[in-house]
Amino acid sequence: MFIYNQVMKSHLTCFSIMHKNNMLICPAMKQQNINYSEQMFIIPELIKLISEVLFQHLVISCMNFFLTMVLIGEVIVKSYSRIQHPIALLLEIFTIQRRQPELVAPASPTPHEVKLLSDIDDQEGLRFHIPFFHIYQHKPSMEGKDPVRIIRDALSRTLVFYYPFAGRIREGHGRKLMVDCTEEGVLFIEADADVTLDQLRGSLQPPFPCSQELLYNVPGSDGIVNCPLLLIQVTRFKCGGFIFAIRVNHTMVDGTGLVQFVSALTEMAQGAHQPSILPVWQRELLLARDPPQITCNHREYEQLPNTKEGTIISYDENDMVQRSFFFGPTEIAFLRRLVPRHLGQCTRFELITACLWRCRTKALQLAPEDDVRMMCIVNARARFNPNIPLGYYGNAFAYPAAVASVRKLCENPFGYAVELIKKVKAEVTEEYVRSVADLMVTKERPLFTTVGSCIVSNLTRFGLKEADFGWGKALYAGVSQGGAGPAFHGATFFMNYENEKGEKGVLFPIYLPSNAMERFEKELGDFLGGDFNNNQPTKSDEIPMFMRSTL
Repeated sequence: MFIYNQVMKSHLTCFSIMHKNNMLICPAMKQQNINYSEQMFIIPELIKLISEVLFQHLVISCMNFFLTMVLIGEVIVKSYSRIQHPIALLLEIFTIQRRQPELVAPASPTPHEVKLLSDIDDQEGLRFHIPFFHIYQHKPSMEGKDPVRIIRDALSRTLVFYYPFAGRIREGHGRKLMVDCTEEGVLFIEADADVTLDQLRGSLQPPFPCSQELLYNVPGSDGIVNCPLLLIQVTRFKCGGFIFAIRVNHTMVDGTGLVQFVSALTEMAQGAHQPSILPVWQRELLLARDPPQITCNHREYEQLPNTKEGTIISYDENDMVQRSFFFGPTEIAFLRRLVPRHLGQCTRFELITACLWRCRTKALQLAPEDDVRMMCIVNARARFNPNIPLGYYGNAFAYPAAVASVRKLCENPFGYAVELIKKVKAEVTEEYVRSVADLMVTKERPLFTTVGSCIVSNLTRFGLKEADFGWGKALYAGVSQGGAGPAFHGATFFMNYENEKGEKGVLFPIYLPSNAMERFEKELGDFLGGDFNNNQPTKSDEIPMFMRSTL
């Protein structure tokens, strides 16, 4: 039984909807005999009836009310505010209809072999799947062309070149991962949404409120071993636009490698016979040395005691919230004015990361003497001599940790954090990466330090929006959410973004406990001043929406 109570400030009204025996019941509905089943999501008459009953008892001056959202087999209660009139309620009700997931195999025979992953690839911290969304608007010249058919066909031809993706990960001695190239294929889902992209405009940034429907997690598909390595869903919208969503096993690729694969896919979709950059496997380049030699200090892998005291933060999964924040030219210019002259050439990434680190640390209210870490992902391809070959799509990065006590980070001038980040990025050399590979073998592939830690990955230079299947550049391209899998919420990603004012800047999602998120927003607003909070993207939980997904 699900109970919905609407209690007015005057305490005069009590209204309830109960789900019992496939019947929705409320005071004004008992005589309506409106049945509910999994086959019938929600009908206009039901919406109309619920609205009439709700607004019959509501005093419009009451600025906060509960709106019942009826989804498959359940009633979800959600709070919305700032409604001035029932007509002003912008309620998006839409359905995503999915076809059965299918396996797409290479278009022609490929080698059956076993390929070792590198010792950078198979570390514990990369054993998760990472989702990306690309959003495309309607293009008149592509009228009548089906993005699902085009992308599915291109995918099978692209897999001829990237055939390891069609295989499965196996685990060997010492937890060593390898790819069994079996040609089993990657998962592909065709879907249709009965709305336009414009109707969802306010929610087209992470955290996507409908991400589970735009990238359906096929049961049993999200493991690391013996599971598909790629999952792709293409969802068509009524306007002619579509969303290309892809989820990839991170042990196979890093950001550079994924962009390379998607670029190859777009080239094949536009008629190419082979990718302009041919894939290079050569994972042996980043295997541990024999014998292994840990030659650098890797504070990102320090194994700290997992206690409830000190730096460890106990997160309640049910209390975690996610928001995206936007830093435009005004915010960047403000931060740049805070750094001393010798840091005048610092990058946009270093400025935003330092600001994020300080404000996040303050929001978490850690003990002053606790250590906190900011780990910055650094692409190491060009730091080798010779460089890692063009076309290499494996993981070729490190994430060295800047470490400071809470007191020093928060009480020192802003330039202190910027300088720590700048210095730690410069630590990444060929020797540093080889030392990481050796550490993985020597210490049994440890997870990075999660205690008091945050990881930032800069995706702004990857050209994610350039991926063109024939419909032009993407309106949005980037991760669908923050975090590094279910085990670590402290990862965030910087992405290029253009806000509603046409300002270009950086968008990043962040996970925090709800109380800490409120403090984080306040810290950012106080630090940056001006209209910072007023210029932020709409919170996804402020976008009223009904959604269902069906096969």
